Amino acid sequence: MSRIVIALGGNALGNTPAEQKELVKIPAKKIAELVKAGHEVIVGHGNGPQVGMIFNGFVSAASVNPKSPLVPLPEAGAMSQGYIGYHMVNAITNEFTKEGLYNKEVLYILTQTLVDAQDPAFQNPTKPIGPFFATKEEAEAANPNSVIVEDAGRGFRKVVASPKPLNFVGINQIKKAIDAGATVIVGGGGGIPTIQHTCGSIEGVDGVIDKDFALAKMASLTNADYFIVLTAVDFVKVNYGKPNQKDLKSATKAELEKYIEEKQFAPGSMLPKVQAAIKFVEEGGKAAFIGDLKDLEDIIAEKVGTKVTLN
Repeated sequence: MSRIVIALGGNALGNTPAEQKELVKIPAKKIAELVKAGHEVIVGHGNGPQVGMIFNGFVSAASVNPKSPLVPLPEAGAMSQGYIGYHMVNAITNEFTKEGLYNKEVLYILTQTLVDAQDPAFQNPTKPIGPFFATKEEAEAANPNSVIVEDAGRGFRKVVASPKPLNFVGINQIKKAIDAGATVIVGGGGGIPTIQHTCGSIEGVDGVIDKDFALAKMASLTNADYFIVLTAVDFVKVNYGKPNQKDLKSATKAELEKYIEEKQFAPGSMLPKVQAAIKFVEEGGKAAFIGDLKDLEDIIAEKVGTKVTLN
């Protein structure tokens, strides 16, 4: 059987803890079915709504109570990983029990993703995070030592960099857990951006790593056979919304790069998913797939979803 890395979108987990506790049962059931079929499964997830809820909550609390601390973005990311992980471990463990997989265990690993301190993204932060403010001064007060921009007439907001993932803190132990048979949940939200100083010490920094890029890198480093990006569409599409719209049932790296040049894929939406899939097959993966969560079994069986290969 195969080693599979699954990238689950953060929006699939809802916007509140109560929603998430219920919604996480859907991917948990499908993951348990894959494990029962003999596959090794590594799961990652987005955390945009969740980390936004946490970060915004602390900003709001500080605005009405000066004693309430502002929480930096890396810490907010860690908090989101913790509570998402709690729900995911419980849900998958419960599904294992239903499937009779009593000897199978689920492990959630809080993930710090190593990035280059000289990554050009740090010189041009563009990823918005946190609430809107009426004035730049208010935004700066709520976000010390941050880059603040005016956002499309809606107010002022903090922006952070989106650096490329290079590796992960504790990668060797992550590999050992997978090799030992654990179903590992890792790379949540792309991981907490972390730089390593020349002396060897590590430090979390402001930033948002694209979770699909991070999980493509995780798939490569853990020698996964397949990388699956789950989203809300059954296929990647070209000429989207036009009379000649077409589903891509399969595509090579060269074909997708041509479509990227034609600007067929929306930045911040399908484009990073396609780029992550390309990166995985470039680094030795057998194939990447992009499709809908509800079709996970059929995606693996190549009945639906877009299959991406090197050639």
